Amino acid sequence: MPTSDRKRESLSSLQKEVARLKRAVEELSTLNDLARSIGASLDSQQVMRTIVNRSLRAVNGEQGVITLVGSGEASDTTTLIRTQLGSSEHTKFHLDRALLGWMFLNRKPLLVDDPRRDERFRGVKFDESISSFICVPMMVKSELRGVLTVYNKKEGRGFSEDDERLLAIIAAQSAQVVENARLYEEEKQLLKIREELRLASRIQTDLLPKTCPQIPGYDIAAGTIPADQVGGDYFDFIRLDQNLIGLCVGDVSGKGLPASLLMANLQATLRGQALLTPPPKECLSRANRLLFRSTGEEKFATLFYAVLDTARHSLCYSNAGHDRPVLLRQGRPPQRPTAGGIPLGMVEEWIYEDESIELQSGDLLVVFSDGVREAVDSRGEHFGDDRAIDVVTANVHLPAQKLMEVIIGAVRSYASGSRLTDDMTLIVLKKL
Repeated sequence: MPTSDRKRESLSSLQKEVARLKRAVEELSTLNDLARSIGASLDSQQVMRTIVNRSLRAVNGEQGVITLVGSGEASDTTTLIRTQLGSSEHTKFHLDRALLGWMFLNRKPLLVDDPRRDERFRGVKFDESISSFICVPMMVKSELRGVLTVYNKKEGRGFSEDDERLLAIIAAQSAQVVENARLYEEEKQLLKIREELRLASRIQTDLLPKTCPQIPGYDIAAGTIPADQVGGDYFDFIRLDQNLIGLCVGDVSGKGLPASLLMANLQATLRGQALLTPPPKECLSRANRLLFRSTGEEKFATLFYAVLDTARHSLCYSNAGHDRPVLLRQGRPPQRPTAGGIPLGMVEEWIYEDESIELQSGDLLVVFSDGVREAVDSRGEHFGDDRAIDVVTANVHLPAQKLMEVIIGAVRSYASGSRLTDDMTLIVLKKL
């Protein structure tokens, strides 16, 4: 071989080696820069955005996406970050289900230069703007926790195997950091939920009466048993005048702090209207109008409201969509008073009905929330109305407080081994 050819060959080899070393230095610099940028952060959004931006710069891509996946389910996915460099007019790509399924099966880097001609994805419709892409898995302890995808090499060129290798290294290096940030934010969210539940429970407790009215000729008991999730149950007693006392059991929609705030709103609204308009049907119509105007969509409440006249020994009630109470009278089968209307807050205007009951010695009224009826056993079957009525009927002779405890005990025994998912709230009224 002539000396000039050998020199050219040596020069070419040297240039290739210099280029390889230069790329290696650039890759190392990219990885070190990425490690410094994300290593100290526990903000998942910031971590993800940094990873995608560094990846795009490293391989000169147009747009990048990180898709988080759940624990082992291809259907449990979240596109957490979508970032692009350059024109904002580019289509916002996302990881196709077929690609995600491929990644779940193979769990290795994927480089596609022409998606529409790739036999592995025949039949998959890709956006026409996509000319090439690289997908790399983000693995944590052999589990696929995310996928980093970069689309379209700039200047119309295709991605190289070196690009694929570098993105695979970036994904491997950053996967645990992403997982740590995700776990940290889950813990923060859990602490926030716990604090909200604590506040909700406190609001609920503070709003409930501390004692039941002591009225000659009557035996009254009331209580709330909170479930695992704080609901919107409440009960109340409202002194209207010397002889009239309002009593109610309500259940607002939702759980946690929003439900407790709605419950506080309902209690204040009802108390204000009860003092102005004693007849239950008028009170509920006005309370319904105010609640509708002061709450958002899908916010409503069921409510049983009654006024006890201790001089006339009568009870006038109206029921806004609440579970029907149980009325037991000597020598008669159990009754389920029905007068009323729809739950409060569903429509702005509604005319409620009410009904008066003349109370006699031995009469018993039990008002309860749907947490009693909807308690489930290990087979998922509800406690139901019939069981509730049977328990009340079998224990009608007991004092009000004891009867309430027996009802609660029966529900808990029935649901033994199952979580109570809704509060149980009761008022027991006996005419002595």
